[in-house]
Amino acid sequence: MNVDKLPNLGPKSTAWLNNIGIYTRAELHAVGPITAMIRLERAGHTSSLNMLYALVGVLEGVHWQEIAHTRKGELVLALDAARELEKLNF
Repeated sequence: MNVDKLPNLGPKSTAWLNNIGIYTRAELHAVGPITAMIRLERAGHTSSLNMLYALVGVLEGVHWQEIAHTRKGELVLALDAARELEKLNF
């Protein structure tokens, strides 16, 4: 299914995902939400943690606000770790 038809994502989020080559839910699933966030940042899109939660919500089939606080904490740690690795690779 195309990302523009998925819950949690508005026109701006959809355009940003398209900009980094993600057009479908399957492509988002293959890339994963953490890598998608890193790619968005690399492309110059400044997104909030709500974008991360929205991406996870798309993949888990829930509204981003329904993601448990403990899960959100895990996601923030994973994103921070990915950002640190990104710094080392440049």
